[in-house]
This record gives sequence, C-alpha cells and structure tokens, in this order.
Amino acid sequence: MKKKPAALLFNILFIEQGIELLEEISDKLYTRQNGTYHKSGIGRHFRHIIEHYYSLIEADFCGQINYDDRERNLRLENDREFMITSLKRVNDSLKKLEETPDRLFNKISVISNEGLKDADQIASESSVLRELQFLISHTVHHYALIGLILRTHGFNPKDDFGVAPSTLAHEKRKESVEKAS
Repeated sequence: MKKKPAALLFNILFIEQGIELLEEISDKLYTRQNGTYHKSGIGRHFRHIIEHYYSLIEADFCGQINYDDRERNLRLENDREFMITSLKRVNDSLKKLEETPDRLFNKISVISNEGLKDADQIASESSVLRELQFLISHTVHHYALIGLILRTHGFNPKDDFGVAPSTLAHEKRKESVEKAS
C-alpha cells in the first residue's frame, strides 16, 4: 500500500480539529468581538481559512487559483453551524483526494495580485500537493490566532490547537530525551 502524503493527512487533521473546536463553543463565542485586541471574532478567521480551501478545491478542477479573489461569505463567519457543515464538506473533498492520489500532482497556476487592483497579476506554477503544504501553515497560523482570541474570552482550546506539526514532533522528541536522561 502506497503511503499517503503527510500534507493531505495534516490538512484533514486540521479541518477535523476545527470542527471539534466549533462543536465545543457557543454561537456567541464564535461571533464575539471585544475590539481591544482584535477587530473580529474567530468566525472571520474560520471564514478566511475555509475560503482558501474552497479556492484550492476549485483550482483542482480549473487549473488556476487566486487566493485574493474569494467570495468572503459573511454567513461563514456569523453562523457556526453553517461553518461546521462547510468544514465537513471540505474534509470530504480532501478525503476524495486520498482515493485519487494522482490528482495531488495536477499542475495549478497560482495567481496573485498581492491585493493591488491595478498591479499586474503574477502567476506561478504549483501543484495541488504544494498548495496543500501551503494550507497547513496558513491554517496553523490562523488557528494560533483563533486560540489567542478564545483565551482572551476565557476559553482554552486543546494544547495542540494552532501548533505546527513540526513543533509538536520537536516537543515530543524533546520530552522523550528528557525522560530518558
């Protein structure tokens, strides 16, 4: 049996972490904004994350991705249950990639205008697999912010929420060495 790419497995894991977290919190906490440390609730970060996944899923079919050109669907950031359902659909799409691993190597043209409307759009060649690698760091980054926001509201997510896989592996190795000595 062929090994599954870690990038795909970690993306599935992180989406499942997001679902688990959202099932633990209230609707009020999902949309709450305190304005002191942040201008938005965690819903806005979740929307941003999932819209990047939507961009990749669509790109797998059309061959072109532009992370700057997103819908910015406000329902995703204001409706926790809708977000949970949406994350489950994204996870289903990622799991379908497990069934057709050759698609991971499909070429994608990544377009970026870096948010500048009048600038020339720059395209770079990538692949579904490379973009999944990008989405790991992107998702972990936003999960770390979500964790911080939740802590300002008195909710503590699990210790591994918003922590990069490499950091978790490093901490595990360090812990093993310390126990052995």
